[in-house]
Amino acid sequence: MASLDPRAVLRERPSVGLIIGLVVAGICALVSFSFDILNGDPVHFFIALGLAVAPVPLLLAGVLALDRMEPEPRTNLVFAFAWGAGIAVLVAGVLNSLNLVYVAHQLGDETSARNLVATFGAPPVEETVKGLVLLGLLWFRRHELDGPTDGIIYASMVGLGFAMSENVSYYIAALGENGPQVLAATLVLRAVLSPFAHPLFTSMIGIAVAYAAQRRGAAGIFAIIIGWIAAMTLHGLWNGFASFGGLGGLAVAYLILMTLLVVELVVVFRDRKRIVGLIQRYLPPYERNGLVNPADIFMLSSLRGRRQARAWAKAHGGRRGARAMSDYQLASTELGLLHARAARGQIDEQAFLTTQRSLADLMAYARMSFPVPERHQASAARGTPPPGYAPGAPPPGRWPGAPGQGQPPYGSAPGPGHPLWGPPPGGG
Repeated sequence: MASLDPRAVLRERPSVGLIIGLVVAGICALVSFSFDILNGDPVHFFIALGLAVAPVPLLLAGVLALDRMEPEPRTNLVFAFAWGAGIAVLVAGVLNSLNLVYVAHQLGDETSARNLVATFGAPPVEETVKGLVLLGLLWFRRHELDGPTDGIIYASMVGLGFAMSENVSYYIAALGENGPQVLAATLVLRAVLSPFAHPLFTSMIGIAVAYAAQRRGAAGIFAIIIGWIAAMTLHGLWNGFASFGGLGGLAVAYLILMTLLVVELVVVFRDRKRIVGLIQRYLPPYERNGLVNPADIFMLSSLRGRRQARAWAKAHGGRRGARAMSDYQLASTELGLLHARAARGQIDEQAFLTTQRSLADLMAYARMSFPVPERHQASAARGTPPPGYAPGAPPPGRWPGAPGQGQPPYGSAPGPGHPLWGPPPGGG
């Protein structure tokens, strides 16, 4: 089949604004790197660039691993990373340099000026320029911010881009001024011990922006202000302990950072349970329309179940089968989130019905391509999941609240006579 992309329902196609933004971000990154080359040896620059870029794929994989239940559009993620690596790092670099010149002139001591600017000047500047792209998402892509996980993911992408470009400057300075030994120490500190520092700082703004996306009025504005202050405070504490506290201060800062990381992981996993709850609440009415049955909902309710279903589909249908299953899972999740947005009054009826139909179309089309083996087609037609599709799922008739009959068969989709469109049976 010609595989469909659930994200096409959400206008995944790059817009002119996105393309222009990426071009501007690229130019800013080139300008920032040009400053690095002018301030140091070109050979040192390429060494520093290689060291800064090397851990990025691993770090990105760590962030995106948290985004498997409801993956964000790739275009948005790329733009967030490019903003951090280009626009944010260039603007912050210029403003921080001006602040350093001013404070050094006032104090007459460049070392003290650097410590003061790093502690009190850089955090407001850097968190503000990073946070602006999150405000842009709130304004232009509010529908993509379905919970705190989304805010954390976007903030992490901005932070990783920013840290990558900023690390180039730090590595050049360490190599040019103090040699390989200090470069190694700087590399361990920034790339090994605290690679998620910038993402964690900015995630305070990301969580606040995601909270504001679910609410309108003063509550959302107040949350954003609190998040912004928290990001600047955490950033300032980290820089301050590192600048004035020596090894002991650095240990305290690291403990704060790790505590924050654990808290955010808990937030992500709780948010994942919330999304599962939406699936279990809003999708059962679609059983009557033939889009899901209890085994499907069981499968959709855990990452393990989804992974097993994709493995089953790939084993029997190859890449085409696996893609059909992936389409089905993503569209089902988006359908649950769509209902949640409608329940909060964040989408009008016409937009809801249009998106609902697109997602239901995708689910039905993907379901027709489930690669049910011939020997299991008879039982699958009665609603019994094929072996390996949803291990552990209750058989038809034993699901709490299930009618026990009329389950949608696997490898088929509702016919023209089914009341597939419009609000699902049972309301919602």
